[in-house]
Parts: sequence; C-alpha cells; structure tokens
Amino acid sequence: MSALLPELRRAARGEVLEQVPLAPRTSVRVGGAARLWVKPQDARALVDVLNLLAGAGVAWFSLGGGANTIVGDRGVDGAVIRLGQDFLDEEVEEAGDHVVVTLGAGAPIARFLSLAKEQRGVGVAWAAGIPGTMGGLVAMNGGTPAGCLADHLIAAEVATPEGLRWIDAKALNLSYRHCELPSGSVLTRARCRVRRGSEAEVLDQQRAAKADVDRRRATQPLGQPNSGSVFVNPPGDFAGRLIEQAGLKGHARGAAQISDKHANFIVNLGGAKAADVVELIALARKTVLAASGIELTPEVKLVGTFDPPLPPELEGHHVEPEVLPPAFELPDPKKTFLWVQA
Repeated sequence: MSALLPELRRAARGEVLEQVPLAPRTSVRVGGAARLWVKPQDARALVDVLNLLAGAGVAWFSLGGGANTIVGDRGVDGAVIRLGQDFLDEEVEEAGDHVVVTLGAGAPIARFLSLAKEQRGVGVAWAAGIPGTMGGLVAMNGGTPAGCLADHLIAAEVATPEGLRWIDAKALNLSYRHCELPSGSVLTRARCRVRRGSEAEVLDQQRAAKADVDRRRATQPLGQPNSGSVFVNPPGDFAGRLIEQAGLKGHARGAAQISDKHANFIVNLGGAKAADVVELIALARKTVLAASGIELTPEVKLVGTFDPPLPPELEGHHVEPEVLPPAFELPDPKKTFLWVQA
C-alpha cells in the first residue's frame, strides 16, 4: 500500500500518513491504527481520493469527530478519511422567516448552534452539548428528546468515486438514530433550515442550551474519555436505567467501566482496550435481556478489526470499510442503503 502514497498525496492535496493511531481520535480513546490516514483538501480532492482508492481496491472508512465510535485493537486495514473543519465554506441563505445554513461535514456541531445564533435562529437548543461533527449528526440523525437533525435537514451532499451529489432529506429515511445514505459514500455537506425568532426567543434558547449543557455535565461522565451513549433508548424506556437496574452500573472489565455516573456510558479509566469495551457492551446486552426481556441496540459503531473477534451477537453492528469500483454509479436514493459515519 506504500506504493500508493505518492499518487494519494497528489490526489488529496492534503495530509496523507501511514499507521496513524486512532485511539486519540476517538472519544473513548481505544483502538489500533489506520493503515492509511487521509485528509483531503476539498471536495474535488475527496472525489479524486475515492476514485484512486477504488481503483487500487483499497477499503475506506470515513471518521468524523470520533464520538460513538469504537475502533478495534487491530485498527483499520485500509484508509481512514477525515474531513477537516475548514473542508468546505459555510453558506447562509435568507428564506423569509427562516434561514438556510450549509455546513461541511467536518464542522463541529457547536458551529451549527453558533451559526444559528448569529442568524437569530431558534429551535436548535437540543444540539447543545452533543459532541462530534455535522457529518456524524446527520449519519446518526442525532438529537435528544427535545429535537433532532431530521427537524431541520433539507438535503445532504455526498461524494463517491463518480462525483458529488445532493440527496433530499426525504430520501434518507430519517428516523430515531437512523439515516440511510448510499453505501460507500462520504458525506460532505448538510443543508439545514432554522426558524428565525424574536430576541426573547433567542434569549430563551440560550438559557435552554446552557441548562442542557449543565444537565449533561451533572449526569454524564464528560470529564473522562467515554463512548457516548452506548445503546439506543428502547421505546418508552431508557437504556441507562435498564443497565443500572440489572446491577451493572460501575461494573468494570480491564480498564473500561460502565460509568458509575450514567450507566449508558462506558468510560476509559486509563489504558483500556477495545476488547474491554466490547466485553462490557456484550455483558450489558445479555444481562438486560435476561433481566427485562428487552434487547438493547448498540448506538456506538464498531469499526475495524477486533481481537478477539466480536461476539456473534455484535457482528451485525460491525462497520466494515467500504470497497467500491472506480467511477462507482451512485445508487437510486429512493432504495434502501446503510451508511455510517461517526
């Protein structure tokens, strides 16, 4: 794969490195290295990179801010693509009582809030305190009980070896923590609608956002490397409550622990392995199922090569790097596909 580096650097016109540790680039700080690490300069460079990787038969995975992502201890045998915060310029369009904002997938979620605030936008306080990037927010349809990205998303732009294309939000089949994007594509931009409010509404939103951030700090282990929410909340209940009720709050494997502050988080106490985290995920699912009859669905994405291999019950949540042919034809977005970015 080293022979590909000169061409890849020309195509990316940005950072291209070998054997880059991924643990420091994820929120829980576990996992091995990426065989290749690529940060394309812009959207055109990204398309060129994808076409080059596809032609060489090299698999790739797109990594956002690293929240809700568990990388295997043996890393990713392929290319990990990371879009920088300045990958694409922001756009703001007037739309009557709304404003339409377009941000690059590498932009932090906090920028979505600050840009909305600059435009007197309201209704986005739910996003305060959510870690990660806009790409991850779209791919997970991230949110809280107060709102989610589906409430605002107009369209998403994706890149494939063939080029760039906008996909209407309705074609993404957005639902609770779910979004369907074409397999093998890399999300590049998100276009969102935000309602303009009065000065009083803007102030109310600022207070609501601060209150939500304060609540998270008080109830979640934000001072430790953590996984983010491990499981999706089942209908009518909370994963953290079920795990705590099953007696697992504070339970540890190696240097990983089910947080004693919030049981739907796994924290790294220092030097944890991905294998430790996976063991706790499997234990929580098994114990909760036995205690309540409820099968928890992982919200975290399991990426790369795990040692030991993932247990069979978690294989369905394993995100494999994509390998596509060059000049790949973008599928019909009305059909069903699964694509994930953390």
